[in-house]
Amino acid sequence: MKPTIKIISTLILFASLTASASDETSDDKPAATSPDNSHGIAYPSGWQNWSTIAVSHRTDNNTIRTILGNDIAVKAARAGKTNPWPDGAILGKVVWKDTELKDWKAATAPGKFVHAEFMFKDSKKYADTYNWGWARWVGLEQKPFQKGMQICTSCHTPVKNRDWVFTDPALLPHVSY
Repeated sequence: MKPTIKIISTLILFASLTASASDETSDDKPAATSPDNSHGIAYPSGWQNWSTIAVSHRTDNNTIRTILGNDIAVKAARAGKTNPWPDGAILGKVVWKDTELKDWKAATAPGKFVHAEFMFKDSKKYADTYNWGWARWVGLEQKPFQKGMQICTSCHTPVKNRDWVFTDPALLPHVSY
């Protein structure tokens, strides 16, 4: 499969996954059993219903990811206003191990769930960590990652001139109805 087709197929897959996510939690209601905080940051309720901004595939660790955003992040991504991202934007990266589809060997799909990690843009609250709060919850049980935000910022240092964000928002067609 050509790389472009694989990327488009993956984007469609993740868009459908996030669109069909459960409506049990919303931004207005707290989760029934919210996980503990990660790095002092509360678990973002309702992220499973956020819109997809992009997808990525890491070949170094064989994971596939969907990058989601709250309404502020999605609006900025669609408008191309991401350097810097606006205060209030929350980016979520949902990560699975990459697995080959049993009946379609040329395609990959989400396998074992790895973690959900988030970047919270607040230039006042997170001035000491480059204007972002960094948090991660591991496994399906969403155990909070507590090894320090410096692990996140050290990984993101190569993109400090992109407001510390690796993601390029996916381009979508603009169709009038």
